[in-house]
Amino acid sequence: MTAEIESPASGRQQKVQAAEVGLGVLKALAELAPSTSLSKLAEHVGMPASKVHRYLQALVAGGFAEQDVTTNHYGLGREALQVGLAALGQLDVLKIAAPHLVALRDELNETCFLAVWGNKGPTVVYVEQSIGAVTLVTQIGSVLPLLGSSTGLVFNTFLAANETAELRESESTRLNARQLKEVDLHIKQIRSTGVHQIHGLLMAGVNAVSSPIFAVGNKLAGVLTVVGSASVFTAEVQDSAARQLLKTAQAISDRMGGSQPVAGKPAPTGERD
Repeated sequence: MTAEIESPASGRQQKVQAAEVGLGVLKALAELAPSTSLSKLAEHVGMPASKVHRYLQALVAGGFAEQDVTTNHYGLGREALQVGLAALGQLDVLKIAAPHLVALRDELNETCFLAVWGNKGPTVVYVEQSIGAVTLVTQIGSVLPLLGSSTGLVFNTFLAANETAELRESESTRLNARQLKEVDLHIKQIRSTGVHQIHGLLMAGVNAVSSPIFAVGNKLAGVLTVVGSASVFTAEVQDSAARQLLKTAQAISDRMGGSQPVAGKPAPTGERD
């Protein structure tokens, strides 16, 4: 009688398969958070409860899962939290947005840039210049007006009031009643569509369209903007660019664990009324 000998290759394959199953159980715990029973977890992953229980024991031993002694329900453990926090720390908006901006610039052949909220207001941190005879010089480090630029108006819409108060009050003193009313109209448009189009607001002859990027917790992480000469960036072209920009902003937000506001629904946490 010949004994079956497990080859190193088959042993490694079994370990890989076991790891995949274990990760599936861990993912299911996250999807059913904050806690779930063994039976519901088994149903969710489509495996026998006895098999799921074996993997749960291993996850609990490793600190990736924990069991409530009162309810016997399972939830994510401290180690899973540490892994999640480490992953969040890698979600750098510039690193994630850069390749999307390159693709957007290539598609539109208009200057695209990313701005984040700095200590002086909306600050340009990344630029992809258009390729052609006419380019618009938008420099990294430029600080844009809060109420006098498409980018700034998006920040003004979605940042908490206490973050923008000082700059908003300073710029408001230079605006008349009609201009202040226009700002309110801009805010309503941005909230209802998730994208903002403007013609010659910051600079005569230059049109712009902007859209917000949200991270985990629907916190505003930055604003994407496309700018172009009004002679080329016409209303029709700008409408098309706005649709593509919105898709790009949504893709980046999805990658960062956030989501775009939906028309008619409450604004993300931290927005002003």
